[in-house]
Amino acid sequence: MNSFEYMQPNNLESASKFLVKNNSSYAFAGGTDILGLIKDDIVAPKQLVNLKKINSLNFIRHDNENGLSIGALTKLSDIENNEIVRTKFSLLSQAISEVATLQLRNVGTIGGNICQRPRCFYFRGDFDCIRKGGDTCFALTGNNKYHCIVGGGPCYIVHPSDSAVALLALNAKFKIFNGKDETVIPAKDFFVLPDVDDMKENILKDGEILTEIIIPNPNTETVSKYIKVKERGAWDFALVSIAGVFNIKNKKILDGKITFGGVAPIPWEEETLNAKLKNISIDEKSINQLSDSAFNKTDALEMNSYKIPLAKNLIKKLLLEI
Repeated sequence: MNSFEYMQPNNLESASKFLVKNNSSYAFAGGTDILGLIKDDIVAPKQLVNLKKINSLNFIRHDNENGLSIGALTKLSDIENNEIVRTKFSLLSQAISEVATLQLRNVGTIGGNICQRPRCFYFRGDFDCIRKGGDTCFALTGNNKYHCIVGGGPCYIVHPSDSAVALLALNAKFKIFNGKDETVIPAKDFFVLPDVDDMKENILKDGEILTEIIIPNPNTETVSKYIKVKERGAWDFALVSIAGVFNIKNKKILDGKITFGGVAPIPWEEETLNAKLKNISIDEKSINQLSDSAFNKTDALEMNSYKIPLAKNLIKKLLLEI
């Protein structure tokens, strides 16, 4: 591990300046991802900028007008166990409960979970892959069992975050500080596909910091659920995960939204699938037709085509269980 400076700013302005001081400054929050990247020689920071002293980024607030606001440095376990989150925004609590282990959720932050780097073993291993500045995605012809089936090329990672999948389904917005001003964008605009930038997972530029997550209030008929399929019974990243938020009345979905994890380089939404949710009856025939229409155009690789029927069957499971 190389030597680096450890900076501890107590406000956003100072943190932003440190993060643009050179091209090897990295933000540090819970550390559950960045420390692994450093130890594995994936990154070699000249500066590590500790954000944890910025107390303004650690909060959970709710009101009936603006919905739920969560500071980016709020620990995952605090969100998971918050009474407002568990009752009014249960999808987020469900998804966070599937993140890693309790010990890691006690340390990891919501901002870090959203911004974590991919878990591809070529990226994390001793390979000069595209995401590290090389010219080859070794998953394309190598072991691609865990890689994406949609949205890939030239890199075929999957996004590892459970919370991001739930936040996309909840129509969350993200607040970003750029050193002077703050902007608010929809969650779907935060993540970046490899054909846009094959070395980044999100739109954050040098000096920019994710500061807050904002989730609108659901209506009284809203039902939501998160399901995650893992290879191991212990904690693991998703083979495929699914999040759903639905407004239901008289056994009909008035409108809804389904999102997926483990299938794409970003938290994934099939807009044509969600368009078909409007006024659909919750019965076996309608659910089968909806499931059959999903993921019929994929870029599945040699070893990961199992994700297609898995995703289809998760749609059925989700809708039957709600």
